[in-house]
Amino acid sequence: MNVKNTVIVITGAGGGLGGAMAKRLATLGARLALLDYRIEPMEELQASLGLQQDDCMLIACDVSNEEAVDKAFTQIKNLFGSTDVLVNNAGITRDALMVKTEEGQLISRMSLEDWNAVINVNLTGVFLCGRAAAQHMTEAGGPGLIVNISSISRGGNMGQSNYSAAKAGVAAMAVTWARELAAYGIRVNAISPGFIGTDMVANMKPEALTKLSAMIPVGRIGEADEIAHTVQFIIENDFVNGRNIEVDGGMRL
Repeated sequence: MNVKNTVIVITGAGGGLGGAMAKRLATLGARLALLDYRIEPMEELQASLGLQQDDCMLIACDVSNEEAVDKAFTQIKNLFGSTDVLVNNAGITRDALMVKTEEGQLISRMSLEDWNAVINVNLTGVFLCGRAAAQHMTEAGGPGLIVNISSISRGGNMGQSNYSAAKAGVAAMAVTWARELAAYGIRVNAISPGFIGTDMVANMKPEALTKLSAMIPVGRIGEADEIAHTVQFIIENDFVNGRNIEVDGGMRL
């Protein structure tokens, strides 16, 4: 699939990874639909892309809300006529140990609220957006592509029961959907980033960053554009399907 003139939907576009994807794909001539629950960072991003208004639409959308997602994809269809590519990138963290005790006394435990918040956005949101995109792609007769952004944490990471569970599910859905949707000419893949230099990571204490970098075989934190470059590769290589590409500098959890 050629990126130029392709309609690409990016969820979580207000964050570092989503912004990097939008910038790289815009330079290649993509037409973008950017979704995030916050409109302000997307407006700043849009101003930096240099795209005509008809080639870049912004939609404030809670991806965990079924009605909001279906409405957003209808808006995309009304403006662009189709959805060619969906990058399921929206995600949040609410880290905590499942249970923490000291000398037999409960100190804390992961709240159901924090569990549900992460599952709702990171897993249910991926399902809702994937379903809406697949519906429009199949109705248009294909071809199409869905890219789910998973994580190195899908293998299990201390303090991330909710996030790890969601990201494991996201990777599994990519395989499931690839099998279900191949008959319609729709490919589905996943990307599992390692530690990437988004604001959340970059704002860590210097000593923590140094320690983290030492754990990565290539000796550094990844760059957001390296994940965006992987998205570009998947778009352009039509034989990549049902795969989870790990982009983590050789680190494994």
